[in-house]
Amino acid sequence: MDKFNKILKNVLTFLIIFLIINYIAQSCQNKATQLNTNPGSVTFTSTANEFSRREDITVNIFNDSKEAITIPKECPGEPFDVYRFENNNWVQKTAAPKLDCSTAVDLKIEAGKELKVAYTNWNNALFGDMGRYKISFNTTIAGKVTTFTTNEFLVVKEGIFRQLFTGLFYRPIYNGLIFLAYIAPNHDLGIAILLLTILIRTILLVPSQKSMKSQRRMQDLQPRLNKIKEQYKGDQQKIAMETMAVWKEAKISPFGSCLPILMQFPFLIALFYVIKNGLNPDNTFMMYSQYNNFSLSDINTGLFGILDLTKPNLYVLPLIIGGLQFIQMKLSFMKNAKKQEGQAPAKNEMAMANNMMTYVMPVMIAVFTASLPAGVGIYWGTSTSYGIIQQLFVNKGGKKKDPEEPTVRVING
Repeated sequence: MDKFNKILKNVLTFLIIFLIINYIAQSCQNKATQLNTNPGSVTFTSTANEFSRREDITVNIFNDSKEAITIPKECPGEPFDVYRFENNNWVQKTAAPKLDCSTAVDLKIEAGKELKVAYTNWNNALFGDMGRYKISFNTTIAGKVTTFTTNEFLVVKEGIFRQLFTGLFYRPIYNGLIFLAYIAPNHDLGIAILLLTILIRTILLVPSQKSMKSQRRMQDLQPRLNKIKEQYKGDQQKIAMETMAVWKEAKISPFGSCLPILMQFPFLIALFYVIKNGLNPDNTFMMYSQYNNFSLSDINTGLFGILDLTKPNLYVLPLIIGGLQFIQMKLSFMKNAKKQEGQAPAKNEMAMANNMMTYVMPVMIAVFTASLPAGVGIYWGTSTSYGIIQQLFVNKGGKKKDPEEPTVRVING
């Protein structure tokens, strides 16, 4: 386990260093872009020189003039004019999806400020074809109408991993949500999310069950592993050898609780993005042909008419989700906590880490829920409730002898 923790620590260290370097590089690039502009003007650039077809095209506007600029809303049309290079000419591309424009407002950028604008609702319609693109808009500065145009950028085919993820996970789950919304009473999106989450969790029941049982068995071995650490303190090689021997004797692996969880990630990530972006009209190209006559506008985005699932819920839903997450964390660590009661603080580091996770994780999930559409919170709450019921059965079964669980005796010597 120490070796595994060391590897995990090195991986996390590498990721942190990579993210820091990447952030610095992007910052330098952004500053360099601004230095190449004329003071008193406007910088209009794409956030990258190359995008994949399934990646949101995003542009950045930096207002370096002395007055605010206003860009009139074009909803349901695209925010700015898009051009694609075709047959040696720049051809304008347009799109007008079915959007709710009742809350659309003009874009206003104060002097010295910047604004990022993503083409989330128009991405596939405008940038679905690979090639060279540029974007432009007109605005009035100092009483004069001026045109600003981004740098040219490329839209390329998505990578093989993204294609596999979309074909194997995202698209089937997306169409599953559409189907459930289609058959649900009043085309209720909330009911569709509840049913889809339960269906996915049931499909993943076997690997998740094995993960929970493996975690429980690791907790059973923890007192013996603590004794080994105490007996061979300072000799990491001996600790590693004895730890491996205990795992081998118990016929378990420290990765036994990790691999089933990793197997669930593609499904859960796809489910998260489907619920987060599922009603985006730009995603209709993902729908199977049998749903061509079904309009996303027919879907009722409320949950039993009391909660708008397309908008964040800042208070009630996050508190409920945070409470459910707390219950699940408590249940998952309950057996380990009972076994470590009365141990010296030095021997109870895992219990301290578990306690910290028990209280920190629910808060993080609650904040996360408050920042996203309520539909994502419904998905998370349903999934967590399912996990609570599953954990109760695992904990109850742990009181009886598991025929697959080997007998592990602690020998004092």
